[in-house]
Amino acid sequence: MKALLIIDMINDFLDEKGALFCGQEVRKIIFPLKEKLTRFRRERLPVIYLCDHHEPADPEFEAFPPHAVAGTWGAEIIPELAPLPGEEIVYKTRFSGFFRTPLEEILRCLRVETVCLTGVCTSICVMDTAADAFFRDFKVQVFKDSVGDFDPEMHVFALKRMERIYKAEIL
Repeated sequence: MKALLIIDMINDFLDEKGALFCGQEVRKIIFPLKEKLTRFRRERLPVIYLCDHHEPADPEFEAFPPHAVAGTWGAEIIPELAPLPGEEIVYKTRFSGFFRTPLEEILRCLRVETVCLTGVCTSICVMDTAADAFFRDFKVQVFKDSVGDFDPEMHVFALKRMERIYKAEIL
């Protein structure tokens, strides 16, 4: 079985007023991602949102400005991709959706074999989630038109790395 993982499609990354807005170019992934979301829902396949969710003094803020602070507008999923009742939301405090989260347990309980990655940023949270999925023996697919990065060069590098190193299928 496949599961759609929607990574960090939150206001702080996708809205112009967000703390770490990824740029207008990245917003172009919203429509194709929404199409995939509709298809997964129609086929009754699992949809799991992975969302940055930090405490105000999170150590990650030594590397990046404060963002996705728990309970703020910036940490909310963008309205275009709002989850339906019953869809999983996994809150994460680091780049990988697997690090200190119940994601692996959720996937195993659902008998998921393949994770389909979407969201931002390709070179950070998407790639680190792909790596951890690979290390846990999940097959990885990345929807190329549904991932984006604030750095176009790193986006291209991350897609190549995921394909070559983590055996991700880039679709």
